[in-house]
Amino acid sequence: MDSLFVDTNVFLRFLTGDDPTKAARAEKLFRDAVHGKLRLTTSVLVIAEIVWTLESFYRLEKTDIADKVQKILNTPGLECAETSVILHALEFYAGANVDFIDAFHVFWLRQRSQTRVATYDRKHFARAAWIEVVEP
Repeated sequence: MDSLFVDTNVFLRFLTGDDPTKAARAEKLFRDAVHGKLRLTTSVLVIAEIVWTLESFYRLEKTDIADKVQKILNTPGLECAETSVILHALEFYAGANVDFIDAFHVFWLRQRSQTRVATYDRKHFARAAWIEVVEP
């Protein structure tokens, strides 16, 4: 089965529909994956770019962004490393009003049973009850 890496802009065209022709082609790509015609992969960095672009350029609410990215990650035929971490991070991002990257790191640390973070950005990490912030 063919495997294809999907970059940020394909997801963004699909999610925003700002270029209807590209959005339709992206939709067909995802439909083909759902029907088992090919396997799609993406990365956590692509997901982070999607979140950042939808938030900063398209000015969507965090809950809307989290919903959209959750749908992407639940697409049959699409694989993304760290999916479980990303899904937890999306909930924390939207619910605790933290940056997505910080939310990801909180759950990435939790998965590794790490509880201490050296940072000067106390406010986001400290919102996770299991994190101890250490300022160097």
